Amino acid sequence: MLTIENMRVFNIRGGGIHPVIVELVTKDGITGYGEAAVAYGLGANAAAGMLSDLAPKIIGADATYPRHVWHEVYDNSFWTKGGGAIVFAALSAIDQALWDIKAKSLGVPVYELFGAKFEGSIDVYANGWSSKHDDVLGWAKSAERPLSDGYRILKCYPLASEAKGSTLRHVQRRHLSDEAYKRAVDRVRTLRKVVGPDIGLMLDLSGGLNNDQLIRFMDVCAELDLIWVEEPFDAFNLQGLRDFSGRWSVPIAAGERIYTRNGFRNLLDTGGVDIIMPDIGNCGGMFEFVQIAAMAEAYNVRVSAHNCASSLCTAASLQAITASAMSMPLETYPYFSDANDYVQVLENPPEKAVANGRLSIPTSPGLGVEVDKNAVAPYRVFDYREMTA
Repeated sequence: MLTIENMRVFNIRGGGIHPVIVELVTKDGITGYGEAAVAYGLGANAAAGMLSDLAPKIIGADATYPRHVWHEVYDNSFWTKGGGAIVFAALSAIDQALWDIKAKSLGVPVYELFGAKFEGSIDVYANGWSSKHDDVLGWAKSAERPLSDGYRILKCYPLASEAKGSTLRHVQRRHLSDEAYKRAVDRVRTLRKVVGPDIGLMLDLSGGLNNDQLIRFMDVCAELDLIWVEEPFDAFNLQGLRDFSGRWSVPIAAGERIYTRNGFRNLLDTGGVDIIMPDIGNCGGMFEFVQIAAMAEAYNVRVSAHNCASSLCTAASLQAITASAMSMPLETYPYFSDANDYVQVLENPPEKAVANGRLSIPTSPGLGVEVDKNAVAPYRVFDYREMTA
């Protein structure tokens, strides 16, 4: 047995994000890590608290069978059924850590446990490069930095505005002023001119527009040869996806705020998405991601992992992506680490190994990375052993 003996939780702050990391330790001394992916926006304190609430269910559990533990939490925690970001971010972190332990105990990468390694390396795309500009030209020309760093695929938020103290500010009340709408149109047209015809572009709308503005903006998007438009509707508005299914020639992506197989089945049943975007840090975890991806195959829909957290989530995503047959490029934020107070949680972050817009799949046991224990130690907020001593 791989009996879990202790749980520690780290609520990390720095660089404008706040990753929440769980550490599980077995009686035999094997350590596994996972991340609750609420590293931006609100929810980090709640996710850290949720992890501590779940500790009594995890201590004494057997990491030999992560799916048994998953169902113990899901079936017997009440709010997990129909739950949202906080409960599933916590469960996702625990699940990652359990698979990390199991794979380490066997001396293999996590993907080996799922019986597939479809790719030895994958394309990645750069996000977060356009957040320091509110104008048109400066916003578009900021794409030159990731291009010079070798990225060939870029994602951005054309509707958003710069906001001090945060990454950006999204549209309020699903409406842009005439001036802001024109700025968004000019931005995307100028961006395509700046990067040229051979660079892949994705636009994330974050459900920011009402129907009449959205229809007009999507007509502009159709001119630009995009890889996808993400979240044209609010995450709750599955009916909007259903009603507008097939209306646009641009592929539609969604799913970063959807949880579990059940939630993704509802999303896929709309017929209005071409790409789904589960986040391994909140969709339900490692195996849940793999199952969601397999279900998407039956709908002929591709999968691109949402990833906006620490480098630990990047590492976990790589394991699930290579075990999934219809995966698209992985999201990265290569410039989070620009901030002076950024906390790098790994000794060997995958982002540092990106070359020519591609990233090799790690072959080391478990998640294939090493947590920097000295870096995360000051942010420890929970230790089960100490609490019960």
